[in-house]
Amino acid sequence: MTNNPTVTGEAGLRLIKEFEGLRLAKYLDAVGKWTIGYGHLILPNENYDQPISLDVANALLRADLKRTEEGVKNSVTVTINQNQFDALVSFAFNLGVGNLKSSTLLRLLNEGNIFAAADQFLRWNKAGGRELPGLTRRRRAERDLFIYML
Repeated sequence: MTNNPTVTGEAGLRLIKEFEGLRLAKYLDAVGKWTIGYGHLILPNENYDQPISLDVANALLRADLKRTEEGVKNSVTVTINQNQFDALVSFAFNLGVGNLKSSTLLRLLNEGNIFAAADQFLRWNKAGGRELPGLTRRRRAERDLFIYML
């Protein structure tokens, strides 16, 4: 059993916040779903007709990250550091834990091939078959954090 981080650290939070962006009033996201804060999908039982505070946005993000953190924790079988955990959480928060679980990135990591795993971040920069500059920047930032030793 590994003794890996279980909660996203400050570096990971900064990265996620930077790329998710902050909107204190609800808006329709790129796929037409109501969203608020740092990419929080508004659930049917939630009502955000008024703008939220920064504190509420941060609390929503932390709550949303719990499922992703659990997914990363349960998927990684080798010892990783906080930066690696944070990079994986950012990746999975953006793409879904299912994509992480089925990825070559995770397979290589769990085989102990850290640098080959790191390079796999860069392959996940497309949507609809097209490379997106924002995803390329995010994946580079995640890779850089992943290989940065504390």
